[in-house]
Amino acid sequence: MELTREEEAALRGERGGSLETAYRILVATGEAAGAERLVDVEWAHLSGVNYNTIGEAGEQFLAEFSRDARVRIRTSLNPMGYDIDTVREYDLGDDFVRGQESIRESYLRMGVMPTFSCIPYEILGMPGAGTQVALAESNAAIYANSISDLRTDKEGAISALASALTGKSPYTPLRGDHPPDAEVRMGVEEPDEVAFGLLGFFAGKLGGRSVAISGTPLPDRRGCKSLCGGMGTSGTCGKFVLGDGAGAEKVDFGGEELRGAYDELNTADDGDVITLGSPQLGLEEVADLSSMLGGRRFRKRCMVFCPRAVREQSRALGYEEKLRGAGCDVLYDCCTCLTPLIDADATDGVITNSVKGAYYLGKSTGVDVHLKPLSDIVRDEAT
Repeated sequence: MELTREEEAALRGERGGSLETAYRILVATGEAAGAERLVDVEWAHLSGVNYNTIGEAGEQFLAEFSRDARVRIRTSLNPMGYDIDTVREYDLGDDFVRGQESIRESYLRMGVMPTFSCIPYEILGMPGAGTQVALAESNAAIYANSISDLRTDKEGAISALASALTGKSPYTPLRGDHPPDAEVRMGVEEPDEVAFGLLGFFAGKLGGRSVAISGTPLPDRRGCKSLCGGMGTSGTCGKFVLGDGAGAEKVDFGGEELRGAYDELNTADDGDVITLGSPQLGLEEVADLSSMLGGRRFRKRCMVFCPRAVREQSRALGYEEKLRGAGCDVLYDCCTCLTPLIDADATDGVITNSVKGAYYLGKSTGVDVHLKPLSDIVRDEAT
């Protein structure tokens, strides 16, 4: 890779050990991706927060690294394993809580904003169109590239952290303009958010970097987040565009393809716990859920995951009170994916409208999942 004099000096260790480590990570990542240079980035979003994900080794690395490492650009943070306000209501074990608190403190020492959210595009002001950023959360990276007209690779936890410390990132192909690798033509009439999530899950396996989606207008907020979340779980694809993909391989996504993707993720006919929020629910979706319930109450335990940034607005507008009155546990700082709050030993099955949540609950947590749209969940599970 071609580096500036300043970048070369940092790589040699002349700017301190943490920056040397960060530049080594960026150079290794960039060379592996065929990048010829580094590019300035204005915002980083970090994963590698949940103790369930990075474990003791990751916690120890961050504790040591954060002694002198400091971020130099705006840096936000993915969800952790629990809501710190309610963690004592759950039997998570002292080791998990200790490890998770150490991770949280390490990021705070480095100057990272404690957003603990997988939807930073809903709770933070977005940079201008075309801005280079470095986002590690897969749904956020796809949303940024596809909806917000930003430029990011699907960063890993370590590469995004290196970008936060340096303000640099490898100029990989996804950061530039290139034609879609495939075009997926949607043939599903009146798709709901589950259909859009399954479309993303299907399309993500086809597009190496990006995919064109035709046959559908831009979905609403819930459907769009589901599309990004589903696409982020299934492959390397980091962007979609709506419309024809000139010269790209054309693939149909109709009833047969939808059923195939659904059968891959849906492993139960029912569940004893409802989870909503993977990606987390923003204020608009919290308001929508409150309205859909209309005073009814869930018969089963329902866990609603939101960013802490929506809490005060939600409370001021009365949405949180209505959701709690409907039998919902409203949880902040965490989400459905990989949280120890959902345990296979204590849970027979989960009902969710999240394709991303279904994937991680099944593959990583080992919990059976019944996947269906929110409107059906409210109709079938609330009285």
